[in-house]
Amino acid sequence: MSDFKRSDRIGPAIQRLLSEFLPRLKMPPPGLVTFQEVRVASDLSHAKVYYTVLGAEVEDAQENLKHNAGSLRHMLSKEMKLRTVPELHFVHDATLEEGNRLQGLIEKAVESDRHADEQSPEETEDR
Repeated sequence: MSDFKRSDRIGPAIQRLLSEFLPRLKMPPPGLVTFQEVRVASDLSHAKVYYTVLGAEVEDAQENLKHNAGSLRHMLSKEMKLRTVPELHFVHDATLEEGNRLQGLIEKAVESDRHADEQSPEETEDR
C-alpha cells in the first residue's frame, strides 16, 4: 500500500499550475513571484502556497495574490479533476532573504577576523 496521501500529490500539481497561470492574470503580481511549495490540508479544503518575490515589495505581491486567489482557484478547477479545489492561502517564504542575511553576517565575521589577524601578527607568533 502507498504511504503517500492524496494531498501530498496534489500540492506539487497545484504549484506547477499556479506558475503557469500567473502570467495569464489580467493584473499579475509585481516583480518575479516564484512558488516554492504548496502544502494541502489532508481534507483538501485549504492549501498554503509559499512564495518568494524579487524586484517588488512583498506587501504589494501579497495583496495582489490575495486579490487574484479567486481567479487562480477558478483556473485550477478547470484543470484539475477534484470535487472541490482547495482555498488558496498565500504565505511569503522568507528563507531566501534569511539565508542571504545570514551569509552576509558570516562574511562580515570572517572579514573581521581576517582584519584582526592582519592587525596583530606578532601575537600569533608568540603562541
